[in-house]
Amino acid sequence: MADDSTPAVSLDPKHTAQPRRVAARALNEVDFWRGYALIAIFINHIPGIYFEQFTHRAFGLSDSAELFVFLAGFSLRYLAESRTENLVGMRLFMRLEARAFTLYAAQIVIVALALAMMAGAALLLDTPLILQWNNASAFFESPVQTQIGIILLAHQMGYFDVLPLYIVMMCFAPLVVALGRLSLRILLFYSVTVWALTLVSELNLPTWPVEGVWFFNPFAWQLQFVLGYVLARPKQASDFIASKRTEFRILGLVLTGIGLWLAMIQWAPNPFELPEPRLFFMNDKTSLSPMRILHMLGLVMLFGGLFDWLARWSGFRFISAPFCLLGRNSLHVFCAGSLFSLAGQIVRFTTPAGLVIDTLVLLIGVAAMLAIAWGNEWRINWPR
Repeated sequence: MADDSTPAVSLDPKHTAQPRRVAARALNEVDFWRGYALIAIFINHIPGIYFEQFTHRAFGLSDSAELFVFLAGFSLRYLAESRTENLVGMRLFMRLEARAFTLYAAQIVIVALALAMMAGAALLLDTPLILQWNNASAFFESPVQTQIGIILLAHQMGYFDVLPLYIVMMCFAPLVVALGRLSLRILLFYSVTVWALTLVSELNLPTWPVEGVWFFNPFAWQLQFVLGYVLARPKQASDFIASKRTEFRILGLVLTGIGLWLAMIQWAPNPFELPEPRLFFMNDKTSLSPMRILHMLGLVMLFGGLFDWLARWSGFRFISAPFCLLGRNSLHVFCAGSLFSLAGQIVRFTTPAGLVIDTLVLLIGVAAMLAIAWGNEWRINWPR
């Protein structure tokens, strides 16, 4: 969901052309997987829909949230090291904070629209139960306090709580870039330290007026963001990674295989039977437990770079084009997809459950997301 920019990866004109092609392919791969993540998020945000069993959440320990945040950090690295953007000092700070404000405005708008959709559905269907969905009841019962909580990001609706995490990540993105430019090892060290201390102390941001904590703990999830930033390496291909490609593929296969096995046996350890700090041994999404990170890294090692190989086939280009279109317009598509998911929840609530309805919800939702992505690109390119 960050702005994408193809970086200049070499200061020597003799060696600029080839690295630029590498960088362009990497960005296309990011767009492709981000597009996949957007569709998977749309599906997974409609509980009970038939097709959720085919998203990768059903085959491992991590899901599209980890992938999306990882790719956000990946894209930030490309933006930060783009020679055409020349983001340094105050220019870097203002660019990233402006992006954070855009995300904040988007969050306020889609939450307001979601509440209006739920209120309208409850009135039209004469079903007050809808007002209790997705942690929305607090707004209708205590609108004054809850409105303040929404503005402060202290009250978050279910399925509308990813953007607040990303807003926090972008607010601190200048610090990530500054530390990364100083030393990627220092950046990774501090990120892992904050993450580990979070799991030990179970530190999290509180919610209000409903007592609780953020579903996506920003103190823990910043590590996923930083991992994407560190592993992007847009300036040059890593000789070490290139030379160990087979070994990394095998390791990725092992990690994803373990994740698949644990998912098949529905592994869910009892928190009260685990040693302290227990969050290290759980599959806890809120605090981003180690098993989720390892599974996500396994997927990156197994599938990372396959886009270039698959793109040689003309048939794959036909399939990948819609995914890349979604990925290039991720903020618009994500916001619309969140609202379409809520619409899908309402449709499935009011109609008999079945494969036909679920298929229509999926096809109409994805088609609408593609239309919004195309419309946004048309809007941007129209003056040209």
